[in-house]
Amino acid sequence: MMRVALISNTDWYLYNFRLALAKELRNADFDVKLISPEGRYVSILEAEGFEWHEWQVGRQSIAPWQELGTIRKLKNLYRKLKPDLVHHHTIKPVLYGGIAAQQASVPAIVASITGRGYAFEGKDNRAPLLEQIIKPFYRRVLRSNNTQVIFENDSDQNFFIQAGLVNQRQCNLIESVGVDPDHFFPTPEPDGPVVILLASRMLWDKGVGVLVDAAHLMKQKGLEFKIVLVGKPDPGNPTSISEEQLRAWEKENLLEWWGWQTDMQRIYSQCHVVVLPSFHEGVPTGLLEAAACGLPIVASDIPGCQIVVVDGETGLLVPSGQPQSLAAALEDLILDPDLRGRMGKAGRERLLERFTQQKINQQTIEIYRLALSNQV
Repeated sequence: MMRVALISNTDWYLYNFRLALAKELRNADFDVKLISPEGRYVSILEAEGFEWHEWQVGRQSIAPWQELGTIRKLKNLYRKLKPDLVHHHTIKPVLYGGIAAQQASVPAIVASITGRGYAFEGKDNRAPLLEQIIKPFYRRVLRSNNTQVIFENDSDQNFFIQAGLVNQRQCNLIESVGVDPDHFFPTPEPDGPVVILLASRMLWDKGVGVLVDAAHLMKQKGLEFKIVLVGKPDPGNPTSISEEQLRAWEKENLLEWWGWQTDMQRIYSQCHVVVLPSFHEGVPTGLLEAAACGLPIVASDIPGCQIVVVDGETGLLVPSGQPQSLAAALEDLILDPDLRGRMGKAGRERLLERFTQQKINQQTIEIYRLALSNQV
């Protein structure tokens, strides 16, 4: 029986995005191990019958040589578990896990690149320095002969290839981690003013400030609506928005901040429109969940969002960082319930065609088989 280990920087990621894959692997007779820092979701993962192992990894430090002990602990865990294949998710597991897996002589490695991250997309003076630090580590872990790399969109894949961080023959495109359409499903529109939802980490890079500026413009026109933010700040990210700022916007009656929510189906059922004016994305799972719920989407016209939203059919795409364009698109949906209904229905149909967990998991397992066959 082939042994596969799934590794992430949070247990929440494994639970929310990879539990269905773990179950699919188990059904296909793989021996599955889960590795992450400890958190509230570990007990749920174990209750599902999976063996979980702890690996503590910080999110704020930036240089692998500052955390040699972290890499060494993962290397020792790999030597103990003896996996045939490891699949690393999120940036630090990809970098640190890649080094650890090489040192532990793991036969096959899969790395998921779900976006370029702050180092390549950040706009402040710190980002270019971080970029120069991590590029050599990406080259070391991604260009290894026993590694397959999964990208969520062509733009990120081409960026990594052109930067010399990965060989094209190692690249695979799988658009998202997929969504369970039985868990996320359409419900009738709620009564009352149109509720516009932004569900993400509370980061400036997610376009939260752009949405606030758009709210000012829409209020000046006398439109009836309510903006709801769902998610929490991320202190480990340089673009995190403070809780004080979120509360200040609430006091101005510009929006409501509902914080972290676990039952997102219930949240979507209370909303009319989902918005994501982000500056950069892989393929945002939140937009796929919205599509599964039959909700129209307004999102930035950037590669990751373009995969989910067909402009004019399943939602509206607007230039990133332009509150006027965002306000105009939201106004169209606020004033036209029929348009919301048509776009929501089309979005659900597109989700069922391309982005179900079953389809995505099968594609992922094929990459595993490819990586493992290369080691035979």
